[in-house]
Amino acid sequence: MTTLLYKAAGDIRGDAILPLNQLRVHYPDIYTRELAKYAARPETLRTPVYPLDCCWADVVFLSPVHPAPIFEAMQESGRIGPVVIDYWTLDADLLDPARTCILLKRHDPELRPQPAEDFIPYTPEAAAALSTPSERALQRLRNLNATEPLYPWADIPHILHRGPIPLTAFRTAAGAPVIG
Repeated sequence: MTTLLYKAAGDIRGDAILPLNQLRVHYPDIYTRELAKYAARPETLRTPVYPLDCCWADVVFLSPVHPAPIFEAMQESGRIGPVVIDYWTLDADLLDPARTCILLKRHDPELRPQPAEDFIPYTPEAAAALSTPSERALQRLRNLNATEPLYPWADIPHILHRGPIPLTAFRTAAGAPVIG
């Protein structure tokens, strides 16, 4: 059975999904838009990704968890209304384990950066084992109060890939090839 990884669909130019540092060089306008997500925590961009010998801005982020249960939990909190989730999928077997790792996320605002032991080797089997969101993560999202920041992926494992991923590797939610 194929293990899928998930990426939010977005404004893509060129023939690859690029990490933030490469967006800065190739598509400054997209870089500026994506950089805005880190305005409240710019230090995150320098966070080390130990197994890949790079930093946060050098990787493409994927999730082993389908986005639907995450956004349904946020909707239950009353912080968001109904959402149409636009995402792309990627066959987990297509990633090179030498350029990919898994970050076990723990929602702890005081834990920055996360320690090296929170990074584990990537395999499609490990990604499959992490494909169900924890009840703790869903409870946090269901109980968001009016002043908490909306960080849907704060305690969802991340698949981190160093460098670009060809756009041809992705499929739309309906299974069609993604066209840039």
